[in-house]
Amino acid sequence: MKKQQQPVEPKKEQTQAQVETPEQPVETAETVETVETAETATKPEGSKVESKIKEQFSDKDHSQVENLDQYLDMDIRTGSNPEADAIAANIFLTRGLNEKPDVESAHCHEYRYNCCKLATYDWIEKLDITTDYLDFNIAEVRFKNSHKDFYILPEEGVFHVGDIVAVEASPGHDIGIISMLGLAVKKQLEHKHINPENVTKKLYRTARVSDIDKWISTVDLEHTTMLSSRYIAWDLDLKMKVNDVEYQGDGTKAIFYYSAEERVDFRELIKILAEQFRIRIEMRQIGVRQEAARLGGIGTCGRELCCSAWLTNFQSVSTNTARTQQLSLNPQKLAGMCGKLKCCLNFEQSTYIEESKGFPAPNIHLKTKKGKGFYNKIDIFKKIVWYSYADDNSKIFAIPLDKVNEIIKMNNEGKYPETLEEFAVVNQAKVEDTINYSMDELKRIEDK
Repeated sequence: MKKQQQPVEPKKEQTQAQVETPEQPVETAETVETVETAETATKPEGSKVESKIKEQFSDKDHSQVENLDQYLDMDIRTGSNPEADAIAANIFLTRGLNEKPDVESAHCHEYRYNCCKLATYDWIEKLDITTDYLDFNIAEVRFKNSHKDFYILPEEGVFHVGDIVAVEASPGHDIGIISMLGLAVKKQLEHKHINPENVTKKLYRTARVSDIDKWISTVDLEHTTMLSSRYIAWDLDLKMKVNDVEYQGDGTKAIFYYSAEERVDFRELIKILAEQFRIRIEMRQIGVRQEAARLGGIGTCGRELCCSAWLTNFQSVSTNTARTQQLSLNPQKLAGMCGKLKCCLNFEQSTYIEESKGFPAPNIHLKTKKGKGFYNKIDIFKKIVWYSYADDNSKIFAIPLDKVNEIIKMNNEGKYPETLEEFAVVNQAKVEDTINYSMDELKRIEDK
């Protein structure tokens, strides 16, 4: 019997054809699912759970049956937060201000020392001492991010922390904020090993309305200038990254901070930048550690980066430091935000070296009647040494340091204890680090 054509859509016609031709059934995903449901209906409840688990964690290609578009279109970002949006929109946060300064006021009430990188707290101002003792003719002035410098105060005028001031620059003048005055500056100079006689730059005056207005307009240009310089560098195929741009307060000069693994010829870049922005260009190369210090961030410990909060002198860190502290040589755990070994590895290094002198050398073995014990690791805080048998390293034994010295003394006298177990405080299975890391990965995160 021939089927009459009906004015329906092709898709519906296909569905109807499938229903009217039962002699040639089409096996669909729904049919298979129905059959499987019928088969599993007779199985006990435990078997159903096992089947679901096997199906969920099977090795089949889930991308063929799942709709991955919903994951690609998913927005995993957190919801909008008014406080976070206000912080992100505040371009003066890099200068220690919680909002844009008032043009009419030379004293910046928006200045907060805890908004700054390399923040300093003047604890001396809380002390009950005479003002004559506080007199010191040098002030610390803050600029963008971690950029700070010292300037000689003029003989006339009264200055306070938070004042927007005009200072000496080459060429022209720069605009900054006084971050420290008085005896605290003297202590800061001693801490940084700077002789006060070597401070030659002068602080001119408090900023005028025109100075502050010009300063605000130049700060507004910094982000767009940085992005434009990156695009120009990419067009010139320069192997460098422009990390930050800092305009001078009078708008005549800009410092471009960049990082590069190799030496870069940026003469053509300077010509293009000078022609496009009509300013004096200064290129200043910084390392990856200095880059992290300027940009800031949160470390794996949950605290602000040390290089951004207080650390200024960067010391080289090597993988030998991690080995001394019995740490796993996992580059992902040892590397910080900058991609290099964490600076905090050096903080306890001297303690580990000093304490490890009281422990036996790794090549000294403990001899027992059951077998020879080989050194595995130490715990300098609990004074424990871990050993395992030479013919069975599946278990390790935590033996107190005094007991280890006792066994070594017995071995030197030709005596051998029965086993290591009788001296151990903890017996546990040895856990091997199954992940292998190449030397290239470790060298990449080391300081060259």
